[in-house]
Amino acid sequence: MTDTLFSKIINREIPADIVYEDDLCLAFRDVNPQAPVHILVIPKQAITKIADAEQSDQSLLGHLLLKAAEIAKEQGVGDAFRLVVNNGTGAGQTVFHLHVHILGGREFSWPPG
Repeated sequence: MTDTLFSKIINREIPADIVYEDDLCLAFRDVNPQAPVHILVIPKQAITKIADAEQSDQSLLGHLLLKAAEIAKEQGVGDAFRLVVNNGTGAGQTVFHLHVHILGGREFSWPPG
């Protein structure tokens, strides 16, 4: 994988409003929020998109989801939040480094659009 905006955030080459970090992932506020709470959770391991994940990534992917739920609660949205993973350009992915969007703090409709 080539350098992405997110790999540069991981490497501290560009700033971000980081809300959580551990050995496996980093979470930071989205610069273009779509909800009052909009945080991105990214693996430090380079995975381009969810469709490129492999069986060996299973533990990491579970870690991302569990941390996303913890972070959402820490950010005050309780149990009312949405997790979004876009896969590919046609699905709205603009940064090709796997990431989970945590959206909360407002009502959501279905289908999402």
